[in-house]
Amino acid sequence: MKKFEFLKHTGDLKFQAHGKNLNEMFENCVLAVSSVFSRGKKIKDLRMKKISVSGKDYESLLYEFIDEIIYLFDASGFVASRAEVKIEDKTIHAEIYGDDTSNYDNLDAIKAPTYSEMYVKKKNDTWECQVVLDV
Repeated sequence: MKKFEFLKHTGDLKFQAHGKNLNEMFENCVLAVSSVFSRGKKIKDLRMKKISVSGKDYESLLYEFIDEIIYLFDASGFVASRAEVKIEDKTIHAEIYGDDTSNYDNLDAIKAPTYSEMYVKKKNDTWECQVVLDV
């Protein structure tokens, strides 16, 4: 099973992330977002930030989670490389690993996640989500 894959979209970036459980699916979303920021290059795990976000359903939780990753990039100069996620009752508690943006050249910006075409669903024994990023 692929952790994530980018799909064709006009104007923005769209990806699907997969996981054997909901936590892993959200962790793989961070890998996809990191891949966009870094243009596919490796980001080192030199720092860690703890975050918590909540949502009324899995789609709003996904939106808030990705929005927080983008906020760390924009406001704190922190680029994520990976995450360890625990979901409890529509709240994510996560440790986000990454590095300072100043240690990398040519990082790409993401404006925001969107609700366009977004979904989170269980398919057989795995979880899948789809996200469109406004870039």
